[in-house]
Amino acid sequence: MNSYDAILLTSFGGPEGVQEVMPFLERVTAGRGIPRERLEEVSQHYFALGGVSPINAQNREFRDALQNELATRGHSLTVYLGNRNSHPFIADTLLTINEARCHNVLAFVTSAYSSFSGCRQYRNDLACALTDTQLQDIITIDKVRPYFDHPGFITPFADGLAEAIIQFREQGLTVSQITILFSTHSIPISMSTSSGQPESEPHHIPGGAYIAQHLAACQSVIRQIKEKIATPIPDWSLVYQSRSGAPTTPWLEPDLSDAIRAAAGSGSKAVIIVPIGFVSDHMEVIWDLDNQAAQICNELNLAFHRVPTPASNPLFVRGIADLLEESLNGNAPKALSPLGPWPRECPEGCCPSPRSVSTN
Repeated sequence: MNSYDAILLTSFGGPEGVQEVMPFLERVTAGRGIPRERLEEVSQHYFALGGVSPINAQNREFRDALQNELATRGHSLTVYLGNRNSHPFIADTLLTINEARCHNVLAFVTSAYSSFSGCRQYRNDLACALTDTQLQDIITIDKVRPYFDHPGFITPFADGLAEAIIQFREQGLTVSQITILFSTHSIPISMSTSSGQPESEPHHIPGGAYIAQHLAACQSVIRQIKEKIATPIPDWSLVYQSRSGAPTTPWLEPDLSDAIRAAAGSGSKAVIIVPIGFVSDHMEVIWDLDNQAAQICNELNLAFHRVPTPASNPLFVRGIADLLEESLNGNAPKALSPLGPWPRECPEGCCPSPRSVSTN
């Protein structure tokens, strides 16, 4: 068990003003062949919010809450924030950590699932930041495991979903008139099928870990719901949102918008969206769900409810403190699905870059 002297909260990042929007989007999409027109389209979403991504304030709030929670447990550790795509960049934060004479870092990533973009790319960026700052022989970084089925992640979603179901039932809707859509970020099919551990490893999942972990998370939420409310549970499905990239590249489906229209066509009167793939309210939650999905529901005369993401929930803060204490104290890992607890170590070949995955 390592003696850690700092916690690194690692996140995606986002612009803090209008002038940062296009440079941010260019960093995010570098080398991915995304048309300029698509970047300009997405930039309008940020401009509508004054050029400020909501993820930054939420991460700062979460950082402070997590540090306070750790302090109440006797850990005098500073929680630092480092982003992949915006200030404070990971490399800059590592320099700050080194100036504080901290050299054994435990990293938590605001992505709960296994995939190249959600796990391996963070590991790569941490390694590159160490090299770029010439701190690779001075600072060591361990990343916590994927936490898709950790109680601290699942329970806030379950509480929010239970509340939404009860609300619609009290408004007179029957179970068959309510549709639950668990939504997550779509990724290329090649990235999905190669996600997780390779075939030679015990946690290998045929077809990839990304979908399997999401389904395990959804099922964990539903199991908790059944313990919380007496009413039958409406039909649910896992859907995908926020597709980007080249139009010729196959991405995961069904698309959220299509699923909403299908729900209306099958007689639903209300849609509950559970953003199961997201830790906090960043742009793809605020714009794609609270704006676009809500608008589609309005056009189809569907009642709309979006369950909150867990980042600001005290249960999530305590849950992530528990997750960190698996490494800080050697505590037993917690998991709510048969897939978990997922191992912390990522073996060679885990979640490879989509550029290295054959599409044949």
